[in-house]
Order: sequence, then C-alpha cells, then structure tokens
Amino acid sequence: MALDRAVKDKIFYKQDSEQEKAAREWIEAVTGERFPTDDYEEALHDGIMLCKLMNKLKPGSVPKIHTQGCPIKLRENIGLFQNAARAYGVNASEVFQAVDCFDKQNIQQVTLCIFALNRTAQKNNFNGPKLNYQTKLPVYD
Repeated sequence: MALDRAVKDKIFYKQDSEQEKAAREWIEAVTGERFPTDDYEEALHDGIMLCKLMNKLKPGSVPKIHTQGCPIKLRENIGLFQNAARAYGVNASEVFQAVDCFDKQNIQQVTLCIFALNRTAQKNNFNGPKLNYQTKLPVYD
C-alpha cells in the first residue's frame, strides 16, 4: 500500500502546472470551446475535449463522440482519441494509456501526449493555433 502511495506521489510531483496551462490554452484555442471545469484532470478525463480537438485537427477523425451515458461509453472516447492520434501521426509511445486519463492515474502522460499532438499538427501543416510553452531550463552558477 505504501508503494502505491509513493508511486502516486511521484507522478503527482512530476505534473507541471505551466505545461497543463499551455495545453489547456491550446486545446481551447483550437476547439473554440472553454474547458467545462477549471479542474484540468476532470475536464479531460472523459475524452470529450480530446476528441473535439482531434476533429479540429483532422475533421471526421473521431466519427462519434459520446457526450453522456455510462462510464463505459465515456471511456470509449479515450480509445477513439488514441486511435485518431496514432492515425494522425503521433508516435504510439507518446500516446497515454486509457487509465492515465479516465482514471486520472497519470495526467502528466496525457499532457505530454497533447504536446506530441501539437508537434504532429505542425508537421502536418496545421494552420491553426500553436501550443505556446517555453521550457524553463535550470540556471547553473
């Protein structure tokens, strides 16, 4: 039990609120929609915003987005997004696992996938907004 908590703490501390803010702003700019809640994890966990993002990058790539229903139906959105992202050109190693998003087990991996999707969109000549994030490098004296 203590190991499980230690792993969760390590994942939590890897989260980068600035990366999450940049990812959120990019998704909102591309989709033209605000997140349904200020809670980043909660807004992404059902895959609806991710599917909408994918459809803006490549129209029709997610043919049906489940916006309501039982958790199983909503969880299907994650798989639809994952398939569409890989088909769009995101490397499979950069696509998160469903539990990372739906069960909120590793939201940092979801954020990294969004960054990878942005890079892929630029390679695919997407003319819309770009994800704007400057990596803060450590300063050494």
